[in-house]
Formats: sequence, structure tokens, C-alpha cells
Amino acid sequence: MHYQKLGRAGPEVSAVGLGCMAMSGIYGHSDRAESIATIHAAIDAGVTLLDTGDFYNMGHNELLIAEALREVRRDKVKISVKFGAQRGPDGSWLGYDARPQAVKTALAYTLERLGTDHVDVYRPARLDPNVPIEDTIGAIAEMVQAGYVRHIGLSEVGVETIRRAAAVHPIVDLQIEYSLISRGIEDRILPVLRELGIAVTAYGILSRGLISGHWQQGGRGPGDFREHSPRFQQGNVEANLALVEAIRAVADAKGATVAQVAVAWVAAQGPDVFPLIGARRRSQLAESLGALDLVLDAADLAALEEAVPKDAAQGERYAPAQMASLDSER
Repeated sequence: MHYQKLGRAGPEVSAVGLGCMAMSGIYGHSDRAESIATIHAAIDAGVTLLDTGDFYNMGHNELLIAEALREVRRDKVKISVKFGAQRGPDGSWLGYDARPQAVKTALAYTLERLGTDHVDVYRPARLDPNVPIEDTIGAIAEMVQAGYVRHIGLSEVGVETIRRAAAVHPIVDLQIEYSLISRGIEDRILPVLRELGIAVTAYGILSRGLISGHWQQGGRGPGDFREHSPRFQQGNVEANLALVEAIRAVADAKGATVAQVAVAWVAAQGPDVFPLIGARRRSQLAESLGALDLVLDAADLAALEEAVPKDAAQGERYAPAQMASLDSER
């Protein structure tokens, strides 16, 4: 495992992180014991960055991580937490709350659920349109000063918001979707991040399993987020699976799997790009970690560019209402 600083102002972390969201029901049922074993396997492999959100199954994910880390030294991992998404008892999404008092309340509950005295990176999950980003970041900065938070990150915001946030307090990373078939950050957002010394923690690197090489039509179970995801809908999914086969041709030539090539492609975009592996089983984790041994040379990258041109994916990455709420898409 390779380690590097998370942005100019951040901590040293593993070159890949573990995204824990899938362990808390967003893609249907997950096995608690297997999820905990997967977290342990990631730590044993040298992964030090664990990513979660306080709204992942209403705190379930944070409690799961706390259980997994019970016998793990706290300084062995860096925990990144998103906050602000509001949900009802039925799991419905109710918008975002990033007011200063909400920031501090959410953090208090997170610290209790995680069983820790600090969060390593704390970030609003989305931009709250009713709260200036300066107010939100200012409130987190107060928590940094008090010792409850070590570093501040952002998630799914655009260049103006990034600049305004960075003017209040150093920002270590932007968490945003980035993959072979989701490359929207490249034109405007990525250059600004590099100008400001802000890293990318890339989620959706396998596009929620779509470009894992294992997805099959009809593979969604009850409660699966992908039931409503445009890229998985009839008329789109067939075209997207054709892209997967084009990636497979490159993977076969490298003696690798589709997932490994997809992860390696994200990692190859620069030392400031940290792929988040969204595994909920040890087998998925092991396959994705195999990408660390895979070197994509210029010819490989050119072949992937030809196989999956920018904007080749059919369908948006979220449903229309969610896309409209993304500051990063404006």
C-alpha cells in the first residue's frame, strides 16, 4: 500500500480508501458480519481511510464502523464523515441542513455513534441552498479549533463554492463521483482543486457496480438504490453494458479484471486522486485492491479512452431531482 497526503493540508492516508455506504442497505441487504470482516480485511491490507455518512441507514453505518474498530487502535485509521442529509422514518430524503447549529448537533451524534473523540475529515454531504457555505465551513472550523474535527472536506460542490469554502478554512479534499464513465469534474472542477491543493476522494469508481464486470440485468434486489438510477434503466443499461465489454477487452489484454482496470484508471489520474472502494464483501475488496498491482501505461490509457470516450455513458448518474440539487453540476 502506498501512502500520501490528502491534499496540501490533509493527513497522510492510504492511496485508496474504503467507502462503507454499501454496508448499510443502499443496495439492498448486506451481511453485518461480512461487512465487519471486510473492514478488518481492508485495514489488514493497509487501508487507513474509511468513509461514511451519518445518514447511511440513519446512523447504522457509523455504528457498524464503531463495532468493527472496537479492537483497532484509533490512530490506525482516518474516518471521513458526511453530514447534513435529512431523512424520514421511512427512509425518504427530506433535503439538507447545514446551519451552524445543525453542524454541531450532527457532529455530537456522530462522535457518540462512532465511539470516538474526533472525526478526521468532516464534510457537508451537499450544498445547503439556504445556508452560505461560509457559515457551514465556519462552524466546522470552530469544531476543528475545539479538537472534535481534524480536517474539513467538501462533497459534490462546484468551483465557486470550493473557492468560497477554501477562503474560510483549508479544505483537504472534495468527495465527488469520478470514474471511466463519470468524468464531469475534468473540465472545470479538477483544475481549480489542483490550483488550491485540494485532493479528490473519488466515489462511484465502479459506477455502483455497473462497470464492475459482474453486473447483470435484473440483478437488483428489494431496496436497491439502482432501481431508480437512470444508468440502470432499460434503454440505457444495454448501451452501458456494451461499454463494459469494451473495457473487458483492455482488461483481458492486461491479464486483469474489468473492476481492476476501472479502479486503476481512477488511480492513474494523479497522485491527488484517491479512489474509494465501495466493497461490502471481502471478495469485492480483494479484487479491487488487485488494481494496486496494475500499471496502466500510455497505450492502455489511450485504449480505454477509445473504448469509453468521455460522455459515452447513457443516462445521468442520478435521477433528475437529485441532479438538480447538485452544486457540482451547475
